[in-house]
This record gives sequence, C-alpha cells and structure tokens, in this order.
Amino acid sequence: MVYYNGSGTDHITRCKGEEMKKIDKNSRIPLYYQLMDIIIEMIEEGNLQEDDRLPSERELCETYDVSRSTVRQAIQELEKEGYIYRLHGKGTFVSPERFKQDLLEFYSFTEEMKKIGKTPSSKVLDFRITKCNEKLARKMKLNIGDKIYVFTRLRLADDEPMMVETSYVPCDRFPGITKEELEKHAMYDIFTKKYNAKFTYAEETFQPVLTREDEAKLLNYSVGLPSMMIERLTYENGNVIEYTKGIARGDRFKYHVVLEK
Repeated sequence: MVYYNGSGTDHITRCKGEEMKKIDKNSRIPLYYQLMDIIIEMIEEGNLQEDDRLPSERELCETYDVSRSTVRQAIQELEKEGYIYRLHGKGTFVSPERFKQDLLEFYSFTEEMKKIGKTPSSKVLDFRITKCNEKLARKMKLNIGDKIYVFTRLRLADDEPMMVETSYVPCDRFPGITKEELEKHAMYDIFTKKYNAKFTYAEETFQPVLTREDEAKLLNYSVGLPSMMIERLTYENGNVIEYTKGIARGDRFKYHVVLEK
C-alpha cells in the first residue's frame, strides 16, 4: 500500500519488505470493510503514524481495484470510528493516538495527562453560584435551595481541547472557591489541599453520544461524530461532594477495565 508521509508534501512512501494485502472480491465480507481492516491494521502496526496523510480516493481505487463508492464508504466509517480525520482541501489524515484510561481506580484528568507526558490545563467558561433544584437535590442528596457552585471547564492537553465538563459542587463543603483558582489548579487538588477532602469512592456512567454543534465548536471537533458522555458522582463518607457531567472527544479517548471472576 502507498501512503503519504507526515510532512504534508506529496511525497509517497511505500511499506518496504511487506507484501501488500489484497481485497478478496469473492469473500462475503463487504469490500469497504476489508479496506477498513487493511488501513486499521497499518495504523495499529505503526506503518501509518498519527497525522500521516492517506492516499487520495483515486489512488486507493487503483491500489485495491475497488470503486470510488467503496473507498468513500470505508473512509466515512473510519472517520466515524475516530481512526482518521479530514481537513478540507488538504486530505485525509491518521488521527492522533487515543488516550487509554483505566477504570479500576480513582483518577483525574490532570494526573492522567501528566502520566503520558502531556501538559494539562483548564479554561473556565462559566462560573456561578446558584440554588439547587429538585433534580440536582435528588442526585446529590442535598436539599432544594442549597447553594451550589456550577462551573463549566474546557479541559486541554498540550493546548488541544479534549473534554468539556460541567461540575456541581456544594458551597457548604467548599466555601470560597473562585474561578481564578480553578484555572490555576486542578479541582481535586483544591479539594484535598485547601479543604482536606477525603475521597471515599466515585460512581461513573458512560454513554456514547453524537457531538452537538456547541460541543463541537468548543472541542474543535465535527458535529455528529461520536463522543462519550461521562457522569461522575464523587463521595466523601457517603456525602456527594461533586457531580460532573462531561463530553469527551470520541477520537481521543478509549476506556479500559479488567473483569475478574
């Protein structure tokens, strides 16, 4: 197979010492799916690196002797699954590697990004104090009318938007939190270092969703592509001290859990 290198030029590089895989037109497996498998394998084996440019539709048609409609369907599905991204007028490129998040223990976005050598940061988009409504009171085990902080943060790694999160935090437990603090320090660092919070456990739910227009603008992502909606309730001795609802880019995260019998 031929593919463009990551330099952004039209130089074409060939996989050396490898026999090019072919599409079996007699197979019951759809042609577009076979082409997807070939490209995915090249990405996973490192023959295609992140931000490498893929061949044009015409070149893929010629290389694998398939129709343009087959190639387009394969490209569309690869984009939906987050393996590639398209830049208008420039071509199709391999997406950056997804960050693997283990779900066996308590974690924070800030610390996980540091572990993989990324520089985490947060931009506070909204910060206010309001009264707890019935729905939030029920979820957070508070009384209707209790004061809570509501703040929305854009989470970045090396200045790249990764997630957008809205958090609800009881004012009584954390009096005096400011917007400036949240932009300078990780929320959990504020909880533990300033307020001596002790995390007992957390509950998380994950739900695949399609990215809305407002989320796509914040995340520099495409409307309608898959994202992961993550809801977290963090407890301290049976009391909810944080409820966060976030949207994570589907092309930048994968979640890992080990199941034991």
